[in-house]
Amino acid sequence: MSSNPVAETVASLMPRAKAELSELVAFRSVADFDQFPRSESEGAARWVADALRAEGCQDVAVLDTPDGTQSVYGCLPGPAGAKTVLLYAHYDVQPPLDEARWISPPFELTERDGRWYGRGAADCKGGLIMHLLALRALRADGGVPVRVKVIVEGSEEMGTGGLERYAEQHPGLLEADAIVIGDSGNFRVGLPTVTSSLRGMTLVRVQVDTLEGNVHSGQFGGAAPDALGALIRVLDSLRAEDGSTAVDGLIADARWEGLPYDEEHFREDTKVLDGVGLIGSGTVADRIWARPAVTVLGIDCPPVVGATPSVQASARALISLRVPPGMDATEADKLLQAHIEAHTPWGARVSVEQIGQGQPFRADTSSPAYQAMADAMAVAYPGQRMQYAGQGGSIPLCNTLAALYPRAEILLIGLSEPEAQIHAVNESVSPEDLERLSVTEALFLRNYATN
Repeated sequence: MSSNPVAETVASLMPRAKAELSELVAFRSVADFDQFPRSESEGAARWVADALRAEGCQDVAVLDTPDGTQSVYGCLPGPAGAKTVLLYAHYDVQPPLDEARWISPPFELTERDGRWYGRGAADCKGGLIMHLLALRALRADGGVPVRVKVIVEGSEEMGTGGLERYAEQHPGLLEADAIVIGDSGNFRVGLPTVTSSLRGMTLVRVQVDTLEGNVHSGQFGGAAPDALGALIRVLDSLRAEDGSTAVDGLIADARWEGLPYDEEHFREDTKVLDGVGLIGSGTVADRIWARPAVTVLGIDCPPVVGATPSVQASARALISLRVPPGMDATEADKLLQAHIEAHTPWGARVSVEQIGQGQPFRADTSSPAYQAMADAMAVAYPGQRMQYAGQGGSIPLCNTLAALYPRAEILLIGLSEPEAQIHAVNESVSPEDLERLSVTEALFLRNYATN
């Protein structure tokens, strides 16, 4: 990186950043307290609060949000009359899945092949470290030229909306002129990217019941209605022959006009097996950024090992529907539920319960903050120009903040580029991107102060 005082300071702070990320990754802060101790999340929240105090933040508070989790807030005063910028990250993480499939322990930050491995290293504990590095670099080189608010969420991965509800109940708390969401990622390592759109989502739990209890498949199979078979029919009805999402009444033919996503790169990023085709129609970018996508996340049924020759009386599934910008998640949920009920065969009893929802988001990329970010990225990534990409995932808080603060400029950057494998085993972060994006954010705050 070029000889820039901010860049030099960030480079000198990278060993400290690695040590701090190691401490933070060590917390098993999954906000599912049926699986992981609440004390792990509470410990991570205290760590974040202590880190904000150490940076000079005032009014640091651990907020008890309506979903039973904790978010952490702090405010760094700026010069009189300065703009206010809100920096967002989340300290909660996805479950590690099968820990035996991790090459190194998921909650122990491990360096390997030039990357740092651990659950949350990229999504999104690394995002918090990015914010801290940016603030430290500015403080070492003339001071932070804006007022900075920091909010670090404790249940983003669960989609339970605790911080969203808290923000609605305390509308002045997170008010800002610009908001930097540190929870997306570059399109590629080394290619500076802002995420200009997010799909929303609805999450439903489906239960199918056909019998009062299981019956012998030899004695009664062939006439006794099979709940698992009925559920399979329902799930299959959610996709067309080519794998496209096919929910009755749901429009699924929109086009993506921004950065393209090469199919071969997509296959490499997702590690599609040789000979297995992609699903859906249109370009890859159309499919993952501009169109709805249904996914069966899990099924409750007997495992193969230990299964008995029985006709199943009940079966359940968890279904996610990603909702693109321009589509209302509430309406999409109604269509999904109606589709499930209409396609349940044999008069089986079906119940559908919504357990999570978030609206899609589209940024105004013509705002002054985007020029400030583009200028910052040009310095932090010499020879590169800022790119706009979509993201198929959801950050429901974006829409809450956009509704609460319609004049705020919202930008999404972060460390979750494809190699990071967020939500999968062997999640990792690129130290190079952490360093360059920390420089980017520091320079953005400086640019935005005078914009």
